[in-house]
Amino acid sequence: MTGGRLLWCTPLRPGFASETGFFYRRWGDRPREPEHETPWIATGRCVMAVKTLLAADERQRLVAQNAEIAALAGGLAHEVRNPLSSISLNLDLLAEEVQGSQTPSEHRMLQKIRVVQRECQRLESILNAFLGFARLGEIEPVECDLNQAVRNFMEFYQPECAAASIEISPHLAPDLPPVRLDQALFRQALLNLALNARQAMPGGGLLELQTRARDGWVELDLIDNGCGMDESTLARIFDGFFSTKPAGSGLGLPTVRRIIEAHGGRITVESAIGRGTRFTISLLPADGSGP
Repeated sequence: MTGGRLLWCTPLRPGFASETGFFYRRWGDRPREPEHETPWIATGRCVMAVKTLLAADERQRLVAQNAEIAALAGGLAHEVRNPLSSISLNLDLLAEEVQGSQTPSEHRMLQKIRVVQRECQRLESILNAFLGFARLGEIEPVECDLNQAVRNFMEFYQPECAAASIEISPHLAPDLPPVRLDQALFRQALLNLALNARQAMPGGGLLELQTRARDGWVELDLIDNGCGMDESTLARIFDGFFSTKPAGSGLGLPTVRRIIEAHGGRITVESAIGRGTRFTISLLPADGSGP
């Protein structure tokens, strides 16, 4: 209360828009806080913003909720993995018995066993991806140079690109503000995005990595000149278990988004059929400045 007047604080959440040349889409917006004004009594000095308090409470709630989901996921995975392992073992034993078979019926039986074995392997892969997605909790960020993190990733991923006839082209802006990264998780996010790009360029192509500082954010673009995506695919790529690939788990890109958001960042995507796809990761500077 100052001079008999009651001050008001209204929590706001800024939006964002893409400025690049493909087309515009928004991703990752969380639900907006209730749009009512919250009274706050001031004492003549700066007071903590209502939004900060709400964000801290919301973060605590989400961390607790995530831990509960991870525990449930672990129990579910245990219940599924045990019989799945038993099925796989028995299939291996059965395949050994008919391995040297010569009759047409035994040969057909072996082919059917191989099909079921592949499906068991696919289920195991989906199970592991689900566990990785569900158990992503608290990160351990340290201050680092985004450009160096990108260079380290390129050195790691270069042999994979060479084998797939993909050229990596870095365009790293100098003098970027440092950022705070959990480097292991951030590399996992980059690996998932690079794998997505490689699968979009089955005959080879170009993968560009660009960094810059813009509008208070430190940004990284991963751009491929692959097949691109239509609008209906774009609308669902961050949905869990959605995949356009027969063997895909549908959890790679949702995991990427969770990793980036856990860093306080955001990820956007633009794509056009026949032109390629651009993923943009935006991170806050380590000093806490930003939009």
